[in-house]
Amino acid sequence: MPHLLHNLEERLHRLPVRLALELPGGQRLGSQDADVRLRFADRLTLAALAGGQVGDVGAAIVEGRVEMEGSMRALMAAAAGLVVHDPAHDHTGWWMRAMARARSLVVHTVVRDTRYVRFHYDLSDDFFALWLDPLRVYSCAYYRTPDLTLAQAQEAKLDHICRKLRLRPGDRLLDVGAGWGGLLLWAAEHYGADATGITLSRNQHAHAQRRIAECGLQSRVRMQLCDFRQMEDLEPFDRIASVGMFEHVGRAQMPRYFGTLHGLLRPGGLLLNHGITAAGVDNTELGAGMGDFIEEYIFPGGELLHVSTVLHDLARSGLEMVDTENLRPHYARTLWAWSDALEAVLPRAQQVLEAQAGPVEAAKALRAYRLYLAGSALGFERGWISLHQILAARPDGGARAGALPGAQSAYPFTRDYMYSKEVPCSTNSNPAPRPI
Repeated sequence: MPHLLHNLEERLHRLPVRLALELPGGQRLGSQDADVRLRFADRLTLAALAGGQVGDVGAAIVEGRVEMEGSMRALMAAAAGLVVHDPAHDHTGWWMRAMARARSLVVHTVVRDTRYVRFHYDLSDDFFALWLDPLRVYSCAYYRTPDLTLAQAQEAKLDHICRKLRLRPGDRLLDVGAGWGGLLLWAAEHYGADATGITLSRNQHAHAQRRIAECGLQSRVRMQLCDFRQMEDLEPFDRIASVGMFEHVGRAQMPRYFGTLHGLLRPGGLLLNHGITAAGVDNTELGAGMGDFIEEYIFPGGELLHVSTVLHDLARSGLEMVDTENLRPHYARTLWAWSDALEAVLPRAQQVLEAQAGPVEAAKALRAYRLYLAGSALGFERGWISLHQILAARPDGGARAGALPGAQSAYPFTRDYMYSKEVPCSTNSNPAPRPI
């Protein structure tokens, strides 16, 4: 232990922020005038910190075995300096990848996925409302210009998706994993779409139903409480969006996921799949204990795949990738906005969570979310994880209304339409999006 402490103290002095550690016996390491202080109740967690297992330290903070003082931004700067190996490239052997796939087959049933989704999204609507934008868009925003607020950037993201899909009045849109209904309402109000959303979250379903009624859009917008695997044998949709959902699908279910969406999309139609992807090609989860932390406290059953794996499964389903955009820096900024908003209302957040559980469990959940939001922001900043919007088309073998000559789909020959100031595919009956 003396050798470990000596090496750890040397590393503390090289950090970009001042970190102080208080050991179980009262011994102190690091700066006396610290930006962040950690008090350890056991030396096992101290060993995890020395080994760069920052996820294990995060778990100890959640469970109360480590007390933390200081800002989340300073804590994340220290964590980045203490990581020993690149978490995105902790290579695993073929046997571990095989075990991960076998586990994915067992874990991702409709019953279990429903339980996982509700564990996260049904925590407390009032809690999420404290730090999300007014539309409660719980996915990566799109900072079209640097001066946008979070709320403006989320509206820009919704509009970016609608533009990519070339939505037109009357188009039948399916939103897979529709959250609190932000995209459904945006597509109906600003593009005249006939929109259907699905979710497994009871809270999100109830909130979206209320918002649809408040907006008077019951004739054109609907929300269903069901899984994507229960959406077969329906009239095909013109457009499909899946935003922040496919991270819950799992590697073993990915072929079925894209196969189902292929079947739900009419020939010539477009699909926009927006989701978090792994930066490493071979690792089965984020290293340094961070993947385990997310699995335990935030997203049980979540799996991240490299974009190359995603594109492989998409192509095998018969869909054609026509455009892929990496929004990783946008998600780093989004997550810091969420983190800063939560940090500004911690006493209120504790009260809100106590309405769902006792003070002890509420405090644990709050510590977990503080670490999750700031830690994820760090992960996207450092390139340990990524975010891709993949636009795909279902090819149409024959000429069809809406398909461009020679294209077999509604996808244009250039990407100019995504960034034009004019409303794409506008008609006299198409409501113009509000300024962003």
